[in-house]
Amino acid sequence: MKIFDQFDKAFENRLRLQIMSVLVANEYYDFNSLKELLEVTDGNLASHLKALEKEEYIIISKSFIGRKPNTQYAASLLGKQAFKKHLEALENLIKQQK
Repeated sequence: MKIFDQFDKAFENRLRLQIMSVLVANEYYDFNSLKELLEVTDGNLASHLKALEKEEYIIISKSFIGRKPNTQYAASLLGKQAFKKHLEALENLIKQQK
């Protein structure tokens, strides 16, 4: 198996990698906080969240705070495992370059 076969295509995009980094390091994050932290537009963030949702790497929960809708995101167990495996593949690649 080639080293690059171990990489997860879902994390090839920088923004998806950043989203997963935040969600793995935190219990959950809401949409607006993610948008501010990553300094991206609503549409850009939404499209990448949708891609991670399609892979079942994130869990979405919607609620209301007062009358305002609030959407929170968390890394699923599958997402955490995939992210860890992707990071291990990156580490292996770096080790081979030394």
